[in-house]
Amino acid sequence: MQTNFLPLNTRRFQQRAQVETPDTVYWDRLAKPELLKEHNTIDYLDFSPSDPDNFVVTCSVRVQIYNLVTKLVVKNLSRFQKTAYGAAFRQDGRLLAAGDEEGHVKLFDTTSRNILRLFKGHTAPVHRTFFTADKLQLASFGDDRSVRLWDVANEKVVQTYEDTHTDYIRAGAMHPQAAHMFVSGGYDGKINLYDTRAEKAIQHTLDHGAPVESMLFLPNGSIFVSAGGSQVRVWDLISGCRLLTMMSQHHKTVTCLRLGSDGRRLLSGGLDRHVKIYDVSTYKTVHTLTYPNAVVSMAVAGKDQAVVAGMVDGLVSIRRMMVDSKPSHLKKIRAERKRRHFKDSILPTSTIGSSPQEVDHTIKDRVKGPGLKTYDVHLRVFNHKKALDDVMNAQRMAKHPEVVVAVITDLLHRKSLDKALTDRRDTVLVRFIDFICKHLGETRFMRPLMMAASTVLEVFERRLVAYSPKLMHALERLSKAMQEEVRLTTELMRLKGAMDMLIGVSMDNGEVAHKPTYVETKTPRMQPSQAAEKYVVFVE
Repeated sequence: MQTNFLPLNTRRFQQRAQVETPDTVYWDRLAKPELLKEHNTIDYLDFSPSDPDNFVVTCSVRVQIYNLVTKLVVKNLSRFQKTAYGAAFRQDGRLLAAGDEEGHVKLFDTTSRNILRLFKGHTAPVHRTFFTADKLQLASFGDDRSVRLWDVANEKVVQTYEDTHTDYIRAGAMHPQAAHMFVSGGYDGKINLYDTRAEKAIQHTLDHGAPVESMLFLPNGSIFVSAGGSQVRVWDLISGCRLLTMMSQHHKTVTCLRLGSDGRRLLSGGLDRHVKIYDVSTYKTVHTLTYPNAVVSMAVAGKDQAVVAGMVDGLVSIRRMMVDSKPSHLKKIRAERKRRHFKDSILPTSTIGSSPQEVDHTIKDRVKGPGLKTYDVHLRVFNHKKALDDVMNAQRMAKHPEVVVAVITDLLHRKSLDKALTDRRDTVLVRFIDFICKHLGETRFMRPLMMAASTVLEVFERRLVAYSPKLMHALERLSKAMQEEVRLTTELMRLKGAMDMLIGVSMDNGEVAHKPTYVETKTPRMQPSQAAEKYVVFVE
């Protein structure tokens, strides 16, 4: 009776399970999303610095402040005749600025909902407004290709930078420590760096390569990030705005950028329905969040208490961080991870025509597999020497070393490699030893080749005849390769020990990311200006 012999399983790379890193464990603690529905695209989201439980949503003609816990509207700022854009809090959380389609910039008191200042000057919609680090001035970026700097106290324009771009300006960022520096990004793909103290305001002009959608500074102010197209670019301000790195993890337009984990993580959202999380020390992706629709805006609460994402269809997704210290939350985390693992491990099966009755046995359909290779035929009849000779030709050893290693591994499992190498000509043994020396340093081949090298030494121990000079040189090369691997392993272990010591010392010091400090002074409450008091919204 002819038995079925399966072809040799050749693995180019060893299959690896999904690696569980501290970041995946940390971000998996985000609870299931809670959804809010608005009537239009969510233009901008921002958390209040003074009250982390409140975040502002800019959508259509309304700016609404929601509570993170109750999911209810705390304040509704509806003093807009046309579409509102980019409502952002001041660093102390007491004021809120927003642009609109009329070209106005409105300053609101978050406690009374009154319009305190009305800045007029732009001739096209204003999409982004940000406060300077000293909280005394406000920058606005408009579709009229101009950037204006306003004085909050007297409602007057301080600086006007016209025609700095050749297309709409939809992105900008203020330096977190220096009030005189900021950047702007336009749909012309250009990035401008401004210094209000210098005679020439624009210090640098950079090329992002695609329309710039979002920008931000890292907490120390020496690095800023731009997003546009499918790329996120990182620029070094200290070394003359040099391009540090470029990340292309999205396959559609990147629309928003945010910082998390006290500035140690960078989050980017895009139209591909993903939010990528990067480590700012290596700029490598550490986690990915998936959403039901294209992400156009995003905000992260302090200490990563929540991640809020706004989507193109008006949905607002709120994912709160579960606390490990509470037993109920631990049960939720474990149950959620168990459910995900079970869902991924079970394959969908068809239930059509299935019977609830048990059957004695199931006859599986015969699947015609690939034909047997020549070395498979030799292994099938236990002709180990011919199987090894078949794969040890020069062309296969150079182009397909994984096939050679697969045959060696199979012979090791059969405990027949020593028999396949016994009573061989010196040229065959030299070729086998050279193959081991060449690929011994590769991680995917290291374990079977180390066992093969040990087998070679055992074979030579049993030989009592004199060796040829070529064979002696090959054994010397094998000895040097083994010594080099031992030396490299020793150095890597020393390096690992030094790094573990440095990491342990830094964690013991309890260092946290630098945050700019603001000296709060008791000032009288700001009163609305005459222009703000006279502003009336006409309802059609």
